[in-house]
Amino acid sequence: MTTKEKPSAEAHGALHTMKPVTVFSYMLGDFGCNLAFSLSTAWLLFYYTDVAGLNAGLIATTSFVVRLWDAFADLIAGRIVDQTMTRWGKFRPFILWFALPLLFLSFLTFYVPDNWKTEAWAGNYGPALLYAYLTYAVLGFFYSMVNIPYGSLASAMTQSIKERAKLVSWRLWGGAAAGLFLTAIIAPQISTIQRAMSAARIKATAGDAAAQAEFVRLQGDMQAVFTQITLWFVVLGGLCFLMVFLFCKEHVVRVSAKTTMRETVQTLKVNKPLQILCLSSLFYLTGVYAVGPISAYYARYYMGDTAHATTIAFVNSGVQLLVTPFIPWVIGKFGKKNLYQYCGLFTVIGGLALFFTPVGALWMALIFLAIKGVGASLINVAMFGLEADTVEYGEWKNGTRTEGATYAIYSFTRKVTQSFGGLIGGFLLAGGGYVANADTQNPNAMLAIAAAIGLVPAVVAIVAMLIFWKYPLTDAVFETIRNETESKKAARGHLVGPGGTEVDKPED
Repeated sequence: MTTKEKPSAEAHGALHTMKPVTVFSYMLGDFGCNLAFSLSTAWLLFYYTDVAGLNAGLIATTSFVVRLWDAFADLIAGRIVDQTMTRWGKFRPFILWFALPLLFLSFLTFYVPDNWKTEAWAGNYGPALLYAYLTYAVLGFFYSMVNIPYGSLASAMTQSIKERAKLVSWRLWGGAAAGLFLTAIIAPQISTIQRAMSAARIKATAGDAAAQAEFVRLQGDMQAVFTQITLWFVVLGGLCFLMVFLFCKEHVVRVSAKTTMRETVQTLKVNKPLQILCLSSLFYLTGVYAVGPISAYYARYYMGDTAHATTIAFVNSGVQLLVTPFIPWVIGKFGKKNLYQYCGLFTVIGGLALFFTPVGALWMALIFLAIKGVGASLINVAMFGLEADTVEYGEWKNGTRTEGATYAIYSFTRKVTQSFGGLIGGFLLAGGGYVANADTQNPNAMLAIAAAIGLVPAVVAIVAMLIFWKYPLTDAVFETIRNETESKKAARGHLVGPGGTEVDKPED
């Protein structure tokens, strides 16, 4: 692969510098997505066990099954996207059409009807469990119909390594901000209610009827917290997605507006970098997603108060917020491959140290969580940047540009890891004998919580780094194949522009 001429990507307008409003709007897209995503990953297991009264093992199975369906929904969404072209481009219309349904389903998912919750607390899980399956599954489908186009959009906005790094970095900054925002408004309220429940439980055990009624009322207060928050998210998230639609326009030209299934399959089949990235991510992200659902439990039983879930979120998200603005420079200095390959060591060191951190050692836990957070922040940015680069590799290899399918395959991998991560957390809790709303837990349950938040991420990070060793697409190689591909397209002419019209030069 050699570069013999000026890259025609520049001629096509795909190497231009992003305006601040464009970067900001793209960031808001991940903020909006994470109002739904972070809420479900961080708080849905807690909601089902401690508010809806469902068994942790049953919910782990529910999460696993629904997340697998969600993963396949990504593939469906990717195929639909690659078959679509409108005057607004391939990707932005989906964000506009499905944003409000996605956000409303977040509300429904966190609103198990009261009579079904009462039955669940009495041991009859059927109605509440079925409701959980259905709402969570529909939520996942709508999330795919928004997130696949959103994630694919970055590849079509620019082909510049520097500008893509900027988009991805600030995208994840927005996602981290959403997670921090969520925990900051949920955890303190839940903590206050739990303290009141503990006091009411003591009185109720002594036969105080008023205290028993107070305990039931407080469970209703927990429900009210999630109801109010998810309704506000409909408005806030809707505004975020509207900004993406208005300001995040496509610039990359392509040979054809749509791709056949045969072309898509063939392109993915020869995309070795995508295959290695997905396999490595499968292991690393399993550990990441095992942590989220456990944070509330770790905060209460290791750190002493559920309100410390806010502290955990501040550490994890705060590290990402601090690190992210510098990542484009780091990528320019060391390259995305090296960033991914070696930063997993932060996860290994922080995870192992966290596993051995004793109960009540608050500052030790926060330090090790921060070390883990550095690794996760750096690697997550690298992952999304690497995925965008594999689009060009597939186009160079097979002549077909399939942003939707490529991102869908990658997102499919992430969804599978969410399934495994949620399954690990739920099964560890169930196997350890976790008791919902108990003031203390038995040693096995405590060990399960520590393993999910520290040991599991460390072990799978080691496996992920070993797999990624063979990844062939460095930044230098990417620039070469991009330039070769764009030169071929320029020579061919009659290309399809962002709005579906035939162009030989960029649309300004």
